[in-house]
Amino acid sequence: MTEFRLPELGENIHAGTVGKILVKPGDVIVSGQNVIEIETDKAVAEIPSPLGGRVAEIRVTEGGTVRVGDVVLLVEEGAAAPAPTAAPVAAPAAAPVAAPAAAPTPVPVKPIEPASGQDAAAPADATPHPGIARATPSVRQMARELDIDLNEVPSPDPSGRITARDLLAYDLSRNKVSAPTTVLPFLPVSASPAETADMANDKWGMVLQKPMNSVRITTAERMTASWTSIPHVTHFDNADITALEEVRLRAAKKVDEAGGKLTVTSFVLKALAEALKHFPKFNASVDMERHCVLLKKYYHIGVAVDTPNGLLVPVLRDVDKKSLTQISIELPELAKKARDRRLALEDMQGGTFTVSNLGGVGGHGFTPIINAPEVAVLGMSRSSIAPVWKHGQFSPRLMLPLSLSYDHRLIDGADAARFLRWLVEVIEQPWKLFLED
Repeated sequence: MTEFRLPELGENIHAGTVGKILVKPGDVIVSGQNVIEIETDKAVAEIPSPLGGRVAEIRVTEGGTVRVGDVVLLVEEGAAAPAPTAAPVAAPAAAPVAAPAAAPTPVPVKPIEPASGQDAAAPADATPHPGIARATPSVRQMARELDIDLNEVPSPDPSGRITARDLLAYDLSRNKVSAPTTVLPFLPVSASPAETADMANDKWGMVLQKPMNSVRITTAERMTASWTSIPHVTHFDNADITALEEVRLRAAKKVDEAGGKLTVTSFVLKALAEALKHFPKFNASVDMERHCVLLKKYYHIGVAVDTPNGLLVPVLRDVDKKSLTQISIELPELAKKARDRRLALEDMQGGTFTVSNLGGVGGHGFTPIINAPEVAVLGMSRSSIAPVWKHGQFSPRLMLPLSLSYDHRLIDGADAARFLRWLVEVIEQPWKLFLED
């Protein structure tokens, strides 16, 4: 038997959550075949096995945590490889005690009610499952916050999987708290057990408890770390994009024909790459342990994307080497991959600067949080027509509000003002940014 251990997942990534197991014991796999799906650092990646042979044992479970170097599979090498026309279809495999896979059935959301003669706990046929409890990361997080040992929580699921509802029922019974008799009307009635929110009462009234998903947990942890470790200051300015909008409308058809979408963000990204070359401190990171500054000589800009699962920041690489047309082709592709949860781990690594555009939603300005270990982030708000004094009279101009948050350990206020003013002046002269490939 040969052990397949979880390989390195990327820079500063030491563990992940098992999303799906794509093989089952007895399957014959080939070298390079994807065998497990790992969710980590906001991305979902399928991990291939370097081994070929028969799967003898699976050492991980769906929803569990696996660390780099942990054994994932035991493979009996030398087993006959499957014929090309009969290759097994990769499908999620249950843990050894799991029930047979079945199509998901909508689960009506019901209030937790005590059984006759019992405390407000899970159904009478629910029993604790000895060993390692099965639960999603969000449920495990809730258990830690409630100081509950998951192995003590009864579950009606034959496989022993514990949901947020099971956890809350156990907590209510443990603390002798009466369960609520109603639920809010907007609670979804077709949510899966792992996604179902729960109702409880605090001192003041009814409360909806909804576990965070893994993306929100990671976002919260990273934003907290950035906010507490980086002294933030935000500088504001406005760019007159009247001329830029005229250029954009004239050039949009050419970019559309090339398969892209020319937006104001495309222009800003192109201008940013040049600004970072003129102001290298903004394309850097701070190493306080060694008391030095790391000036990056590459220009990989992250672009925040609003997705159904939360905020993701894919990275557009070598922006300084790309034309506006290339940027306009690659940026929508990255955004779509983010929304479809098809980003690879490397798609979100190596950024040197970040842009967050809320113009499509609204607002006049905001203070974006720096994406550590970067030292600055640019926020774009909704552009609007404003009267501007020009050539001795007021003229209607299309103005774009910009917000630059910067790390005050490295960047001073005057540096930020000069950087953003330089960027604004380039944006206001779009003919300097070439559309040709």
